[in-house]
Amino acid sequence: MTLGVDVKDIGPCKKHVKVKVPQDDIAHIRNFVLDEMKSKAAVPGFRPGKAPKDIIAKRFGRELDDEIKQKVLIGSLEQLSQDTNIEPINEPDLDVENLTIPDVGDFEYEFQVEVRPAFDLPAYDQITIKRPVRETGAADVDEAQQRFLEQYAELVPSDGAVEPGDSVKICASFAYQGGTLQEHAYFTARVRSTLRFEDGEITDFDKLLAGAKAGDTRETTITISKEAENVAMRGEKVQATFKIEEVDRVKLPELNRALFQRVGVETIDELRLEIEQALQRQTQYDQRQAVRKQVLDKITASATWELPEDLVLKQVENAMYREVLEMQQAGYTEPQIRARENELRQHQVSMTRRAMKEHFILDKIATQESIDVSEYDIEAELHYMAMSRGENVRRLRARMKKSGVIENLEAQIRERKAVDVILSKAVFEDVPMENSSTLNVEAVELEICHNPDEPVGPKA
Repeated sequence: MTLGVDVKDIGPCKKHVKVKVPQDDIAHIRNFVLDEMKSKAAVPGFRPGKAPKDIIAKRFGRELDDEIKQKVLIGSLEQLSQDTNIEPINEPDLDVENLTIPDVGDFEYEFQVEVRPAFDLPAYDQITIKRPVRETGAADVDEAQQRFLEQYAELVPSDGAVEPGDSVKICASFAYQGGTLQEHAYFTARVRSTLRFEDGEITDFDKLLAGAKAGDTRETTITISKEAENVAMRGEKVQATFKIEEVDRVKLPELNRALFQRVGVETIDELRLEIEQALQRQTQYDQRQAVRKQVLDKITASATWELPEDLVLKQVENAMYREVLEMQQAGYTEPQIRARENELRQHQVSMTRRAMKEHFILDKIATQESIDVSEYDIEAELHYMAMSRGENVRRLRARMKKSGVIENLEAQIRERKAVDVILSKAVFEDVPMENSSTLNVEAVELEICHNPDEPVGPKA
């Protein structure tokens, strides 16, 4: 096609594209489609392939127009992709239903599209990096084994006072300036130092509940995250009332053959080896995240490109899932992952913006370094994820494939390999690694300000 194309920047990562398809190209496509329809169409009074084109066009006018439009659009968009340097992130904003190919004259259409940011990669060799390091000892394996076994623990009702590590069932109410945000919000949580909601958190949660028994009530104040989904409530203080409905002690499972079969090992030594390897992967994850932040801080320091707010907001859930997936790959337990997920939700916009910039930079480095992901890479990741979650590998793979997130896994492995390339050329200074921030955090799937469309304020 001899296309006429006009591309204009209309904002960060946004372009307005105007395309003109000449009449001659449309006529060529029309004749091609008519020839195809003529060879297949069944027209009374004519043998197959013998009906005149004008009769075909009249009898199958709607189908003809739709087929011509489809071929003109697909052909012109494919050529547009080849002839320009436009790299779309999403499908173009194109109202196909209301487009009509004219019988005479050129066909023009226009659309807006979100595209990958255009930027030059700065030098990423010989970067000086502070690398956090940590040795894994028997005591670390003991603690990790405790956390691992807690996933299979039994809850035993208790009449005693709440102790750290207990599981409590709570009926919560949240109020703001005399108005009620939520009543009778039930959740179950382990008693740890921090209780993290999706849009706020309580520090010293264990101290708040210390000495309380079933039937007792505790009150506290929670500050809503500055990036909560409910914009009107960002940074506001909310009064929380917790009624303790039930207190349970956590009884760990016995280390016997039934448990070993359940988690896919033969002996306690094999279980501890798997746990130690999971700890090493977690150390590598923490190390990689710390190093990755430094690398990307240095690489993005000279970047002037921005991402549009609406694009960032659309990617919040995807960025969240990618982070969770990466922690699953590293072998973290579900409670640790929930704690990190709720932390992300409290800073969802800024963290998503950063995550997207990281993705674009690392993807470009991966392309420049010709980095690929093999089937073996994916299988190894699935094995580690299945082990940490006590799940069958084939079942996990089938579920991830069905939900369409295998591609996310592949992208994350590719980005990790890109970071590894940078690290292979970096200069390191080893420093002690801080303890994980999720170890004494309990997260619950509950939003304090659960309905952003509902006005909040004092009762009338």
